Amino acid sequence: MPDAADIDRLRAEFRSALAAASTGEALRALRDRYLGRKGGIVASLMKSVASSAPADRPALGRLANEFKREVESRLDEAREVLEAGRPVAGAVDVTLPGRPVAIGRLHPLTIVRRQVEAVFGRMGFEILEGPELEDDYHNFEALNIPAEHPARDMQDTLFLARAVPQNAPAVPGTRPGRGRPRENRPATLLRTHTSPMQIRYMEAHEPPVRIVAIGKVFRRDNPDLTHTPMFHQFEGLLVDEGVTLADLKGTLTAFLREVFSPDTRVLFRPSFFPYTEPSAEVFIGCVFCAGSGCPVCKRTGWLEILGSGMVHPAVLEAVGYDPERYTGFAFGTGIERVAMLKYRVGDLRLFYENDLRFLEQFSL
Repeated sequence: MPDAADIDRLRAEFRSALAAASTGEALRALRDRYLGRKGGIVASLMKSVASSAPADRPALGRLANEFKREVESRLDEAREVLEAGRPVAGAVDVTLPGRPVAIGRLHPLTIVRRQVEAVFGRMGFEILEGPELEDDYHNFEALNIPAEHPARDMQDTLFLARAVPQNAPAVPGTRPGRGRPRENRPATLLRTHTSPMQIRYMEAHEPPVRIVAIGKVFRRDNPDLTHTPMFHQFEGLLVDEGVTLADLKGTLTAFLREVFSPDTRVLFRPSFFPYTEPSAEVFIGCVFCAGSGCPVCKRTGWLEILGSGMVHPAVLEAVGYDPERYTGFAFGTGIERVAMLKYRVGDLRLFYENDLRFLEQFSL
C-alpha cells in the first residue's frame, strides 16, 4: 500500500519528467502516462489509496488529490507556455532561413550568340544586325547570285506578296553611286542569310571593314532534326589591303578553338560559294567520337561547321571597291549549328519547344 513517502517520490519523478518535456509530443506522452484513465500513475495511486487501511485513508487521499491537482495544473501551464511560443497562423517567422529565389536562365542559343559576339568583339570586329526584310539585290545580286543562278535553288526563299517602303536605307549615310539605285531595289523577301548586311555596310563605308552580321534568317523548310523555317546566322567580313587566305584560316581556327576547346582539330576543304573565290568548307574533329568515327560524322571523324572563302572580286566591284587594291575574307554559319555541336544536341527542334527540362541544363 502507498504511503506519504511514495507520493513524494512520484511528485519528484513527475517534476523531473516535466522539466525535460520541451515539445508538444513529449507533453502529451507525459499526460497519458500520469493522467491516463487506464494504467495512468494517478489513477493507479487513487485505486491503491481506496484499498488502504481505514485509519490511513483520509491522509493518503488528501496527499493523492494534491498530487493529482499538481500534475493537472502543471501540465496545463506547460502546454500554454509551449503554445505561446508558436508563430501565429499566417505570420512570418523571421528565424527561418530564406526561401531560394528561382532565377531564369539564358537560352542556349543566346549563350552561344553572346559567346560569338564576345570572341569576335575581342578580335576587333564590329557586331551588326541589319534588316530582316530584304530586297533581291542585296540578298542575291550584289552577292554574285544573279537571277536564274543555280545557287538560288540552295535557299528556299520566302518571297512577300506586298512590298514595303523603299525610302529607308538600312545603313545611314549610304553614298550615292554605290551599286544599283535604291528606287530599283524593292524589298520583296525575308532574308535567307545575313550576308546582305555585308553589302549594305560596304556601300556606306570605305575599307578597312571588319564586321560580324548576326540575326534571324528565313528559309522555306519543314521542321525536322536539322531544319527549321527560322534560324539564326552570323557572318563575318574583313576587307583591307593585303588580306590573305592565311588570315582567314588563323581567324577561324582561333574562333573555333575558343568556342569548343583549345585542342579542337580544324580542317579546311575546297568548296564553292558564289560570293567567295576560293571557297572552303570548315570542319572540326567530331565532338561525339573524338575523331574515331561514328554514325554522326559518317565514320569520317569530321563535322562541317561553317563555310568561308576570299571575297569574290564581283562582290567588291558591286559596292565600288577596287578588287585590284583590296582583298578580304568572309565566313558564316548557323548559331543553331554551333550550339548543336557544342552541347551535343541531336535534334534542332529542342531549342524551340520551351521544355524546361532541356533548357535548364545550360549555363554560361
